[in-house]
Amino acid sequence: MSDLVRAVDALVTRVHPLPPPEIRARLRKADDLTQEDVARALGITRVAFNRWEVGAAKPRPRHLAAYAHFLRRLAAKHPDAAIGYDFTKVS
Repeated sequence: MSDLVRAVDALVTRVHPLPPPEIRARLRKADDLTQEDVARALGITRVAFNRWEVGAAKPRPRHLAAYAHFLRRLAAKHPDAAIGYDFTKVS
């Protein structure tokens, strides 16, 4: 297999570290947290967090790792809210 084909395969099979927007919001709400609560913990504005949660913007790498970690922790705590996304496929 050529390097180009492997590169294309890697691109197509990548797993996004964030679940779909509806699951992001469901997880946050399952823990009775507001967007303001999470934004404050992540050191960002509520407007910026809202854009991440609805999928209108993507966090920068440093924040992406923290937000993905937050969602994985909530999924472990509230598995019913995570139905529809397999968190075991992401690191």
